[in-house]
Formats: sequence, C-alpha cells, structure tokens
Amino acid sequence: MERVSMQSRKEIITRHKKKYEKAHKKEKSEILDNVCSTIGLSRGHVARMLRQKSHDKKQPTKRRGRKPQYTENVVIQLLEKLWVQMDCICGKRLRAGLSDMVDALVRHGELNAPEWVIKKLLSMSAATIDRLLAPIRQKMQIRGRNTTKPGSLRKKDIPIRVGNQWEENKPGYIEMDLVAHCGETASGDYINTLDMTDIYSGWTETIAVQNKAQVHVFSAIKAIRARLPFTLRGLDSDNGSEFINDQLYRYCLKENLVFTRSRPYNKNDNCHVEQKNYTVIRKQIGYARYEGVTTVKIFNKYYELLRLYGNFFLPSVKLIKKERNGARVYKKYDAPLTPFERLMQCEDVTDEQKNVLLAQIKMLNPAALKRDMMSLQEQILSMAVQHNQSKQKLV
Repeated sequence: MERVSMQSRKEIITRHKKKYEKAHKKEKSEILDNVCSTIGLSRGHVARMLRQKSHDKKQPTKRRGRKPQYTENVVIQLLEKLWVQMDCICGKRLRAGLSDMVDALVRHGELNAPEWVIKKLLSMSAATIDRLLAPIRQKMQIRGRNTTKPGSLRKKDIPIRVGNQWEENKPGYIEMDLVAHCGETASGDYINTLDMTDIYSGWTETIAVQNKAQVHVFSAIKAIRARLPFTLRGLDSDNGSEFINDQLYRYCLKENLVFTRSRPYNKNDNCHVEQKNYTVIRKQIGYARYEGVTTVKIFNKYYELLRLYGNFFLPSVKLIKKERNGARVYKKYDAPLTPFERLMQCEDVTDEQKNVLLAQIKMLNPAALKRDMMSLQEQILSMAVQHNQSKQKLV
C-alpha cells in the first residue's frame, strides 16, 4: 500500500466525518473499513479521528479553577493607594497592617470608599495582594558607601556580642549604627543619621547629626533614649570610633547599660539595624550628599514623623527559626506585627507605658503624616539638587 501523506489523511477524514456522525452502526463499520483500507491506520485510531469534533471555529477555552474575585477597578485602585501609603511593603506585611490602616483613615475622614469595597479589600490574602500589585512593583538595588572607621581606644573593654547572650525576649536591647549621607565622596563634613533599632519589637528611632563627631552622636543617643516608650537595657554597635569611645563607655557603666560591639567586618552581627538602614533611611532619603545645620533640622522634622508612621502603622516580620539542611537554609518567621503591637503584647512593658502608646495611636492620622513626610522629602530632594548644581558650577 502506498503511504498516504498527512494532508491527504486530513482531507479523507474531513470528507467522511459528517457522514460517519449521522450513520447507523452497520454504515459506520463500512465507513471505517473503507477509510482504514485507504489511509492504512488501525480502526480504533480512525474511529477516534472521525468522532473528534470539528475545530474549524476556535472554541473559547474555559478558565480552570475559581472565577476571579477581585476584578473591580475600584478595589484594585484602593489597594494600590494603600500600598503606596504604606511605603510599598510586601503583601504579607501589608495584609497584617491593612485593617489598622483602614480603621485609622476612616476615623480621621481620609477614606470614603463604599463599605463593600473595604470589605472586599480586607478579605484579600497576602498572595492575592502580591499578585494584584505585581504590575506596578518596581525593584531597585542601590549600593552605598562604607564610611566606618575603627575605634581602638576602648575596644578591649567592650565585649563582642556573640550568639544570644542578650535577653532578646524583652524590649530594651538596641542595635545602633550610623548611615552616611556623603554622596559620591566621603571627604569633608556631611550629615549622618543615627539609627537605633530594638531587637525584640523592631521599634526604630532615627536622628540626623551634623557629622560623625562623638559629641553629636552621644547627644543623639541620649535624645533617643529619652523618647523610647520602654526601658533601655543595652546597646550594641559596630567598631566605629563614634561609638567605641570613653565617653559612651563611662555613660553605660554609670547607667547600668550593657554595652557590646560586633566583630570587625561582620555586618550580620548587627543585622536588625542594618536592615532598617535601608528600609527606614535609604529607601526614604536615598544616597545623595547632604550638608549643613539647616538640612539637619529638616531631616529631624522628617524623622519625627517617620518614627510615628513606621512604628505604629508598618508591620514587620521577625526570624524565629533557622535550620540548615545540606546546602539549603530553611527560615521560619512570625506573623507580621507593628512594633506598637509587639510592645502591647509584651509583659515587660508597664501598663503606664502601654497607656501612653494607646493614647498616642488614637491621635495619629496616617494620611496626614504621609502628606507631611512627602512635603519634607521634596525639600530634602531639592537640597540635594541644589548641592549638585553648585558643585557643577565650581567645576
């Protein structure tokens, strides 16, 4: 038998298909015999080809699974608005803080969405939030400079913190670091931000200083201690001379504060504050160069708003377990909570301190805070632009 081409097979099957569909059992058998002898295929194969429905017109494919639940533009637009309001955080953290943020915005008259929209928004899972926000997400990876200079005067007296020797199940043990706003060069005087992060709650305080002189840094540390909503128990720093000095060492001895330092050239020893250096400072301020007393004042106005906004309304997650299995590392995190919520759940925070925090959050309008922060950010950005323009003129 001569071999029949694929195109000829299709033509023969198409020619007999309608007749086969309407035929009786005996007639179908005769058609199968005729087609099989012509194209040389088995009866079962030919029968399946003849029974196959025609695909002349493209049939619309049905979407598998559940129907989309969040198709309304008004819901997605509100989600995007709140995502921007909450500093573009991930879906898991956004989901945890969404209810408190919506309650605060409604309480202060900043959110006038229909009730069904809010109800639908609050029913979203973290995975759904990430999926709906995927089209507008933009990832930025920017690297800065390391401006830490070692201090050796008191190095032998200040122990290295290794492992879990601190009581990290209670607030008050704080990691601290300086973030340099030096731009492309570390020469001359430039503004630095002192970043202090509580290990237990994630509560973060920031203050801008004119330069890295220990007198400015020491004053900033005392100012932050005065406004902490819990008792300070210990400080941990890197090996920079702004921290490793006699003045801060004697202060910690006098105040019965634990004072430790990280290993040289090991940033992961201060991982809590290093993380906040980006999410709280670099992400908001950037990497431009800033100088001058006037700029320091604007920075600190901004940081006063940022401490309220971040500590009361932005949830974060904490690593609670880490295991290595061969080359893989498995990490387990707790449920996302704001630093405020962690402090409210802590037995080591006094009732008086909790009452102060509760009264404070009821007075806060997150939308108004965000507007004021954006206004100050524009001023800070304009100062960076002016500095670059004056630098170009000098060149």
